[in-house]
Order: sequence, then structure tokens, then C-alpha cells
Amino acid sequence: MIEIDGSYGSGGGQIVRTAAALACITGKSVRIFNIRAKRPKPGLMPQHLFGIRALAELCGGSLEGDYPGSTEVKFYPGEEFKKSVEVSIPTAGSVGLVLQTLFLPSSIRGAEIKIKGGATFGKFAPPIPYIQRILLPVLSRFGFEAEVRVERHGFYPKGGAELEVSVGRWSPEPIEMVDRGSLNGIKVISVASSSLRGVADRQVEGSKKILEKLGRVTAECEYPESVCPGSGIVVAGDYENSALGSDALGEPGKRAEIVGREAAEKFLKFHESGAALDRHAADQIIPFLALSGGRVSVAEITNHCLTNIWVTEKFLGAKFEVTGERGRPGEISIHID
Repeated sequence: MIEIDGSYGSGGGQIVRTAAALACITGKSVRIFNIRAKRPKPGLMPQHLFGIRALAELCGGSLEGDYPGSTEVKFYPGEEFKKSVEVSIPTAGSVGLVLQTLFLPSSIRGAEIKIKGGATFGKFAPPIPYIQRILLPVLSRFGFEAEVRVERHGFYPKGGAELEVSVGRWSPEPIEMVDRGSLNGIKVISVASSSLRGVADRQVEGSKKILEKLGRVTAECEYPESVCPGSGIVVAGDYENSALGSDALGEPGKRAEIVGREAAEKFLKFHESGAALDRHAADQIIPFLALSGGRVSVAEITNHCLTNIWVTEKFLGAKFEVTGERGRPGEISIHID
């Protein structure tokens, strides 16, 4: 059994998600302890709990210690992979973080995932439009294909999202994603619940003032029905050889224009780095890069990214090479014999 200290590095839930996914891929059992020890509320949160439970169902595995707030869990992966799995999230836990857990294992044979509940936008989590417009286009260059369809958006505090996800069978392909090429255009995806008319448009206006200096900006505003009010925005940059993205979350008392401006300022920083991947995609692609081999340039080498590298190396043995300083742009590479 592989032992993973959940307090290592960034000490967050990403350790649980990556370790469980790689355990499923490799067939190696794992014990994760000190889960989220550095967080104000240590232990498993809903998005971690429901993610690993769905993963156990997907592969016919079993869990010990899978309860809310648990600081230690053991996962024994199975070998009987299902072609479909349903995930129920009775809270506003992040749907994006649940998908982080399921994407890679689902690609072993391909699978359909149905999710009911949870939030499509949330704090410290990838919004679903970011996954659709940035992460999946990047992963497609590794040969990984998936489609995420939103039936209903969900926001904090009630969640209530509904999604259908199709993941294809993956044959890893080496990737060279260092030169992102020229910027083709920027798309702003702004979402606000139907009760917040005008908010999505105002978020766009806040972002456009900053983004238009980079070139052509188009916008897409949505006002879906939802269980409770909420909003968020994603900025998606389409480049010749890659995609970069940023996001911001609406909050009570926070002007919509400021939400849009925050997302635009983040994007501008990523763009000016000259890298092929933004800081968020950089840590999410690590397990895929480890299985395919190759080299990528990133807008920032974060503690999250380095921690994900540490976890991945525990399972796969291969060693990454990181060029650059923490907190600065750099390159990440790995050679597969």
C-alpha cells in the first residue's frame, strides 16, 4: 500500500483526488493520512468524499474512512470498470473537483458520468466553463477526449447542478506544449442565475475594458434557472497551439463589474507570462503528462503543481524535471522510455 501524507506541500484536497485517481489507474492501494491538515477545516469535504466514492463505484473498489471530516482514508481499487456512474452531491460541493477525480480513471475504458447536485461555480475550484473551454482543449492535445454538458448550473449555498459527461478511451500521446503561438481571440463566458438579470452583462463589461487591448473579444452571457442565485465568469484565450483561462466568482455585495475585472486581470497576467498553460491547468495536467511524456511551459510554478508532481511520482516512479523558480513562469517535462 502506498502511503501519502496529505499535509505535504500545499496540503489540500488535490492530494486526495490525484492519489485516488492514480491508485485506480495503477491498481495500487493507497492510504492517505493527515488529509487537508493545513486547512481551517481539516479532513474530507463533500467534493472529495463524493468524488472518491464515485471512483470506487467506477472501478469496483472499496474504501475505509470515507466519511465527512475524515483525516485518513484507504482506497483499494478494483478491476471491474463500469461504463457509467452516477454521482449525487447533496451540497454545493464543486462539480469541477469531482470531475478532476474521475476524468483519468474514466478514460481507461471510456465512461458516461451523470452528476446531480453540487456547484458549477465555487471558491478555489475550476468552474465548469473553464473545464469546457480551457482544460479539455488542452488535454485533447494529449489525446484525451471528453465532453461536459450542463443541464443546470448550481451555485453556493444550495448547489443543485445537473451535468452529463462523456469520457472517451484514452491512448496517451507525447505532448510538446511550450510555444503557445499567436492569440486567435478571447471569449468571455459570463453566467448569472435568472434572478440576477443584468449581472452577467455587467461582468462582461468589467472584463472587456482590460481585455480589448489584447485584440478581439467576444462574449457569451447566460441566465439559467438555478436552485439559488449566483454568478461567475470565465475568460478563455484561444491560441494557435494552446488555451489559457482565468475566472472569478460573484459574491453578495460585490459589484459585477469588479468580478469581471478580476478575471480579466488574472488572464492578462497569464498572457504576459508567454507560457502555454495558465497556473491552474499546470497542476491539473500533471498526471496526464506523467503517462504521456513531453514538455510544457507554465505561467507559474505553484506549490499546488509541485505537490501534484510529488504525488504522481509516488505512483508512477518516473521523475519530472522542473525548470524555473516557484512563483515564476517555467517548464515541466518528463521522459517516458
